[in-house]
Order: sequence, then C-alpha cells, then structure tokens
Amino acid sequence: MWRISRRALFWGKVLLHVAAALPIALLVLAVYRDDAGGDPVQYIIHFLGKGALNLLLLTLLVSPVAAWTKQGMLVQLRRPLGLWTFCYACLHLLAYISLDLLFAWQLLLQEVIKRPYIVVGACAWLILLSLALTSFKAAQRRMGKRWQQLHYGIYPAVLLVTIHYYWSVKSEIIEPSLYILLALLLLSFRLRKFSRKV
Repeated sequence: MWRISRRALFWGKVLLHVAAALPIALLVLAVYRDDAGGDPVQYIIHFLGKGALNLLLLTLLVSPVAAWTKQGMLVQLRRPLGLWTFCYACLHLLAYISLDLLFAWQLLLQEVIKRPYIVVGACAWLILLSLALTSFKAAQRRMGKRWQQLHYGIYPAVLLVTIHYYWSVKSEIIEPSLYILLALLLLSFRLRKFSRKV
C-alpha cells in the first residue's frame, strides 16, 4: 500500500501553515480596504473565533482520517493544527478585549456576569493554552503518561467552543447547531476507540 513519504509530509506541513496564515492576511486586507462590513469590530472578532473553531475541528479530524487511510504519519499534522487553533483563539480574545472593550477591565467583569458564553469561552481558551504549552516533545518526555491525559482536554475544549459559539449568537442558530453536531460526530469516533480499549 502507498505510504506518505517524509518529503510529502514536510510539504503538507508547509501548505498547512500557508493555508492557516492566509485568512489572517486576507482579514487585514479586508479591514484596510474597509471591506469588513458595517461593524468591523464584530467582523474581526467573529472571523477569528470561527477560524479557531474550524481549525480545532480539523485537529480532531486528523486521527480518524489517519486511521481510515492507514497513513499514520498524518498524525504529525495535529500539533501544527493545534498551535494554529491556539493562535486564532488568542487573536480572537485579543480582538475582543482591545477592539470591543478597549481594555476596560471593569467592563470585562460586567460582561462576564451578564454573558455566560464568555466564561465558557475563557475555559476553552485555558484548556487550549495548557495544550499549546505542553505540545512539544520535551514536555511530552517530562510529563510521561500525564501528557496524554492532559491532551485529552481537546475533547471538552471542542464542546466548550461550540457552546460558546451557540450562546454568543443573537438570532441565527442553525450554523452553531451544525457545528455542535459536527463536534459530537467527531467525538463519537474517539468514544468508539475508547470503548474498544475497555
């Protein structure tokens, strides 16, 4: 059976980085050209948040695709995808604090009390932070079995992110609902894998 070569995997990673960075460049260009809609601040925040969600789902998709195609080397794409997910999540959070709240920390506290989806999103961001900081081989060696247990945190993280998206919208719930269903579908693959181990 045909196997992905290391050279092909290398260029796959290069393409992944380009594909992940390109939307950010296009976002900057859209804002510069005043093509970010009637509310550029919300456009930027939602663009970056949805980018983080899409990348997180792609990260979860890697393992099932690798198993289905019997291309184990594809698993190496999880780390760059995960780091790009965290990058988009950080930009999403930074855009919200800087552009929407204008660094008004007292207002942030009021927003947290009034809008529970912010708490849910913050919890997801903290999980992604822990995964990003421990995604390197040195951390994996140092943590041993605890590393894998920590990185199972991606499963609650994806649920929290989809709930954060669902609660944050004011009227249109079809798209967030579809994201929740897609996340549950991807998580079901992992549950089946765990059930076979038990």
